[in-house]
Amino acid sequence: MSSVLFWVALVTLILTVLAAVDLLIGNRSVPALRDVSPEAAGDPPRVSLIVAARNEERHIRAAVESMLGLSYPNYEIIAVDDRSDDQTGALLNELARRHTRLKVIHIDALPAGWLGKNHALWVGSQRATGEIFLFTDADIYMEKTVLTRAVAFLKERRLGHLAVTPSLQMPTLFLSMFGAAFAIYFSLFSRPWKAKDPNSRSHIGIGAFNMVTAEAYQRVEGHQAIRLRPDDDIKLGKVLKLAGFRADVAYAPEYLSVEWYDSLRAVVKGLEKNAFSGADYSIPLVLAGVVFHTLCSIWPFVAVWVTTGYVQWINLAVVALIMLAAADTARFHGSRPWYAIGYPVTSAFFVYILLRTMTLNLIQGGIYWRGTFYSLKELRANRV
Repeated sequence: MSSVLFWVALVTLILTVLAAVDLLIGNRSVPALRDVSPEAAGDPPRVSLIVAARNEERHIRAAVESMLGLSYPNYEIIAVDDRSDDQTGALLNELARRHTRLKVIHIDALPAGWLGKNHALWVGSQRATGEIFLFTDADIYMEKTVLTRAVAFLKERRLGHLAVTPSLQMPTLFLSMFGAAFAIYFSLFSRPWKAKDPNSRSHIGIGAFNMVTAEAYQRVEGHQAIRLRPDDDIKLGKVLKLAGFRADVAYAPEYLSVEWYDSLRAVVKGLEKNAFSGADYSIPLVLAGVVFHTLCSIWPFVAVWVTTGYVQWINLAVVALIMLAAADTARFHGSRPWYAIGYPVTSAFFVYILLRTMTLNLIQGGIYWRGTFYSLKELRANRV
C-alpha cells in the first residue's frame, strides 16, 4: 500500500509541476489592457456592440448604461431581447427612447436548429453597421475606456479576434473562491496564452467580451457555424482560428466585471449548459478530468494528514505548488491571492458539477436552457 501511495504522490508531483510551470509562465505571457492607451487615435473604426438578453431585468439597465457611457467616439449598441417574459424588453425600450446610440430588437420565436443566445447574436450581427463586432453579455459592466483600449490593441496587433477577461464578482466567500479556482481550471484546459500561436490547437473565446472584425465574422459564417453550441464563445474563437485569423487574449479585470453567479444553486444550474459541451460531450474526457482533479487538486490535501514519511513530504510539496499557482493566477484575474486556501474544497465542488452535469445530460438526453430543451443528438451534430 505504501508503495502505491508513493507512486501516486510522485505522479501527482510531476503533473502538478508541469501544470504550475505552464500557469506561471502562461499568466505572464498574456498582455493587459492597462498597458494600452485609453485615448482613441486617428479615425477610429465603427464598432457594433451586440448584446443578447433573455430575462435579464436584474442587470440589463445598469449593464447597458455602462456601455452607453463608453468614451469610444464611434460605436452603436444592438440589444437583442430574446423572448423575455420579464421586464427586459420594456427596460431596453425605455433606454432606447433616451439614447439614439442604442437599437433594440425583439425576438418572439426561436427557429428550429438554433440555441437561443446564438440566434439572438446572429440576428444582432445582421443589423450591425460596424467594421468591428463586440459580442457581450447582458450582465457585463464596462469601464468607460475599455472599448478604446481593446480596439487599439486589436488594430495594433492586426487581429481578427480578441477575447478580454473580466473580473468575476461573487456575493459570498465560497463563490469568490470558486470563481478564482475556475480561472485555473479554464486556463489549464484552454491554455489561452497559446491562442495567438498559429501552430497551436489552443483557442480562446470569452462571452463577456468577444471582439471580432466584421470581415472575419462574415468569412466564417458567424454564429451560423456554431448555432447549437452552448460554448459558443470558445467555439467562435476556434472557427476563427481554423480559418487563419490572428487571435489573442488580454487581461482586463479593472475594466470589465460580471456577477457570474449569485448562489451555489445558480452555479450548478448554470454549468449544466456547457460543462459537458466543453468536453465535446465526451464521457472519457469528462472522466479523465474528474480523475485529474481528484488526483491533483483534492487528494494531496488529504494525503498530508493521512500519510507519513516521503509520501507525506511529496504531498506537502504538491500542496505548496498548488497554493503558489492558485495565488499567482488570482492576481491576474482581479481576485484575491488568499482565496487559494479554498482550492481543494472548490475543486471537490467542481468534480461534483462535472459528474452531475454529464449524468443529467445523458439521462435527459439533452439540456434544458432558458426554457428550451435541446437534444444531445442535435447538439452533437453541430461539431466544431
